[in-house]
Amino acid sequence: EVQLVESGGGLVQAGGSLRLSCATAGFSFDDYTIGWFRQASGKDREFVSNISPGSSNINYADSVRGRFIMSRDDFKNAVYLQMNSLKPEDTAVYYCAVYQNGWNYWGQGTQVTVSS
Repeated sequence: EVQLVESGGGLVQAGGSLRLSCATAGFSFDDYTIGWFRQASGKDREFVSNISPGSSNINYADSVRGRFIMSRDDFKNAVYLQMNSLKPEDTAVYYCAVYQNGWNYWGQGTQVTVSS
């Protein structure tokens, strides 16, 4: 059974930092692209970042490029999202997902709230 569990969310002031983690199980982690997405209240879910196997390719949404850094640890079957210079508009539930012929498996999400 594929499992993804996010953690590390919380309340932070604007300009602060948070590090999200996504622990995974139930699939061959090394072989798959993993992504971070977010959904703000009343808005559609949006892409944040993804990382390919071996970290050979990392993509970011324009809104987070230069502030967020995504990484993966193939020994721990986990991915991370280091979020710096946070803004109130980064407030959302953050989800990780694995790409297997589509973004078919998702975690339950972790809330990030950035106060102004």
